[in-house]
Amino acid sequence: MPMRDFELHMRMLDYLHGLYPTVHISLHAGELVMGLVPPEGLRFHIRDSIERGHAQRIGHGVSVMNERDPFGLLREMSQRNVLVEICLTSNDVILGVHGPDHPLAIYQQNGVPLALATDDQGVSRSDMTHEYLQPSGSMRRRRSKRQQTLESMPPFSGWQRARPDAVEAGRGFREI
Repeated sequence: MPMRDFELHMRMLDYLHGLYPTVHISLHAGELVMGLVPPEGLRFHIRDSIERGHAQRIGHGVSVMNERDPFGLLREMSQRNVLVEICLTSNDVILGVHGPDHPLAIYQQNGVPLALATDDQGVSRSDMTHEYLQPSGSMRRRRSKRQQTLESMPPFSGWQRARPDAVEAGRGFREI
């Protein structure tokens, strides 16, 4: 969605959410880095997508630490169970964000639900096996905790969400 239309799209989603409050909303947000947009363009996309666009899932979320009050936003995402789809290959190829510069560890440390994703397989030529191997290769310094987290992340599709207690007990999913 173009920057010029972002405000309009958030108003539209807010209005539609009032009409259809049970519809699940997933939005790409924060797929931005300095240089692609002016600095002020990095400060609100993820927050507004959640608070005004009612997103329950966020695709990418790379620019989270550039948001207004990033730790407050991370706390809100954790409390509201807003899942972030982490697209490591896409973020590396398109944005040049990889390794310790990627916010994967920040999301983990702040209890934000995560899922690995491929983004557009036709563009990045990636598959889920490659995505699962990415963190262990590009972020080797923190491998043990990250690898444990990734191993506990079952692949899921659609609007399924892993229940933390069920994953720890090895029981799986529930639908929301």
